[in-house]
Amino acid sequence: MSVTTVGLIGSGRIGSTVGRLAVAAGHDVVLSNSRGPQTLRELVAELGPRARAATCVEAAEAGDIVLVSVPVKAYQKLSGAPLAGKAVMDTGNYYPARDGQIPELDAGALIDSEYLLRQLPGAEVVKVFNNIFFRHLQNLARPAGAADRSYLPIAGGDAAAKAAVTGFLDSIGYGAVDVGSLADGWRQEPGTPVYGTPYGSFDDENGTPAGEHVIRAALAAATRSRPGQGAGRWLAFAGDCGEGG
Repeated sequence: MSVTTVGLIGSGRIGSTVGRLAVAAGHDVVLSNSRGPQTLRELVAELGPRARAATCVEAAEAGDIVLVSVPVKAYQKLSGAPLAGKAVMDTGNYYPARDGQIPELDAGALIDSEYLLRQLPGAEVVKVFNNIFFRHLQNLARPAGAADRSYLPIAGGDAAAKAAVTGFLDSIGYGAVDVGSLADGWRQEPGTPVYGTPYGSFDDENGTPAGEHVIRAALAAATRSRPGQGAGRWLAFAGDCGEGG
């Protein structure tokens, strides 16, 4: 799939960063948040003519590929109809301290991305961008073939959707490591070795490049923890996952 328009549902730290990278790569972006298009005027002006603001439904309808970057507690407010059949990139992390207790997630019956899929029947959800600090995401982008290109883990159940996400990542400066099914996305959740650490300290906004072998090793070392465990100070930096979209 050739991505020409990216719909953003949630335009906080991670959402706006993906928007900036997408515009720089030549994509059009349609931004939205829970507060309405009028609150996105400054961001649209910054991004230029390839960006426009809309409602969440309009952003979902417009996107060839769609990013959902809102708190897990807001998933139930999303409308699934415009997203049926589309690759949907989920950046979310379940933080009980922020999202409240969600029984299915607390019990480990679902991971957060599976919980999103339950709200969006027909969508092809791919977990991505949830494990990287937004400033590192902005600053570690590198062109294809660069020796210091960083990789991001992705998890999802549909091969075509994962291919679309992989192609999009490549266009904005990242490689992809396929974790497996959506359920396997626990390997990139808070508290796992691939969550934040490979890309360097929060104190260094430039970040540390993390190649494919580094990400694969971190994923292989993951052990299952209690949902929300290990968030630590990441909750304070949690992209638009902490901003209400």
